[in-house]
Amino acid sequence: MASPEQEVGDLLRCKELTLGVVESASGGLISHRITNIPGSSDYFRGSITAYNNEVKVKVVGVRAATIDHYGAVSHQVAEEMAQGGRRVLGVDICLADTGVAGPGGATLEKPVGLFYLGLAHRGGAYNRRHNFAGDREENKDQAATAALNWLKEFLTGLK
Repeated sequence: MASPEQEVGDLLRCKELTLGVVESASGGLISHRITNIPGSSDYFRGSITAYNNEVKVKVVGVRAATIDHYGAVSHQVAEEMAQGGRRVLGVDICLADTGVAGPGGATLEKPVGLFYLGLAHRGGAYNRRHNFAGDREENKDQAATAALNWLKEFLTGLK
């Protein structure tokens, strides 16, 4: 059975689309999994690990007002990360993540394991919310898997 990153790669290659990733809480794990696939340079253009809010704003183009109003872990920031990454990396599709991997960093409203994924394409920007229940490493891994599975689903439905 093919991994989600292999299936994503096959779909991107078939549809002649390019991919970029902007990662925060996953720390580069999505990009790592994508680049483990031989030939991924055919469709993967690169990534930005925007772990710090200043990098999200200055490099990726997330509006500081969005972070101030909604917080870095929000669907609004996930979408702006994906949109900014799409522009900065010059790609057809960009995936993004922001979240609370744990064990610290949680609030009552934003518990450990809360992740928002963003996806931007010429048709718009989208987001998904996930609540994972593992330790730090498990939460990051589950977020990367969820992002890749969502991208596979998105590409499968793309005309």
